[in-house]
Amino acid sequence: MDTRHKELKAFDDTKTGVKGLVDTGIVSIPRIFVRPPEDLSEDLNNNRTTSLLSQLPIIDLNGIERADRRKEIVKELCDASEHWGFFQVVNHEIPLSLTEKMIAGVREFHEQESEVKKEYYSRDRANKKVVFSTSNDLYYARSAAWRDTLAISLRTSEHLDPNELPALMCRDTTLEFIEKARKLGKTIFGLLSEALGLEPGHLEALGCAKGCSILCHYYPACPQPDLALGSSRHADPSFLTLLLQHQIGGLQVLHQNQWVNVPPLYGAFVVNIGDFLQMLSNDKFKSVQHRVLANRIGPRISVTCFFNGSISKPEMIYRPIKELISDENPPLYKDFEVTQYVGTSRTNGGIADYFKL
Repeated sequence: MDTRHKELKAFDDTKTGVKGLVDTGIVSIPRIFVRPPEDLSEDLNNNRTTSLLSQLPIIDLNGIERADRRKEIVKELCDASEHWGFFQVVNHEIPLSLTEKMIAGVREFHEQESEVKKEYYSRDRANKKVVFSTSNDLYYARSAAWRDTLAISLRTSEHLDPNELPALMCRDTTLEFIEKARKLGKTIFGLLSEALGLEPGHLEALGCAKGCSILCHYYPACPQPDLALGSSRHADPSFLTLLLQHQIGGLQVLHQNQWVNVPPLYGAFVVNIGDFLQMLSNDKFKSVQHRVLANRIGPRISVTCFFNGSISKPEMIYRPIKELISDENPPLYKDFEVTQYVGTSRTNGGIADYFKL
């Protein structure tokens, strides 16, 4: 076992996460969190400056029930999905009171006594519905992520026993949030279907809205934020991702070869196209790289909802949607299954690159 692996295992074995480190009063970060020199120099020297001029599209869902307004929303969403792969939605009918309670519950969980959190600590996200851990890719990432995560999985069953949830997180609030986030996801899938020139229920009928996972992230204040990342650059192995941000920013989207900040917009959800939807749309929609910076102030708190797709047995085979294929627009991707890729991420391109014809 090499030195780095020993250091990673020692950190993992504490079962207290990054917050446990911060609580010891550290003034410098352990080297397992330090980004490789080439990554640091890329940000400093390769003109990959953060764009202050670009702004993520903001789409107002108010009036979606009116045919004329829905048509406008579909066009806005189509443009954002083609050119950005990211957008924010407002007036989505998820009450602010609920989102605030959800953020507060995530904070309470992560800031409770370590001994209580340890009961949920595990790296087995495949077989457990509720898991507390640090980086999912801790042992093979180039640097460990500066964050802790409570993961709630509905990938294999849409039923969640409230007693499986931590007591400190209001169980009724969490279940209501998940229900409404899934409903919002289905609404957006309907709009995306129309943006592709299909019937509103097309993507949902393919199972894209199934297999939901909720990740409740906690990014503690970092004493050396320039050396670490809350989340390294990656594209999402999902069909669609919804993100609720706390008031502290850090999310960046790679747009036209520049990192663009996505400041928190109170009450909004950030939405991004995942790799699987890029492949289904035959590159009509784009799944793009993004990352989360570490921050000297904190904690930053976020709740992310991934729509991973159907993992029913026998495994569903996905491919570019036939209605989008023609002699002028031939399929760009091979057939694929989602199960083996859910919960992973790719730093050099996305999963879509592996299925290019």
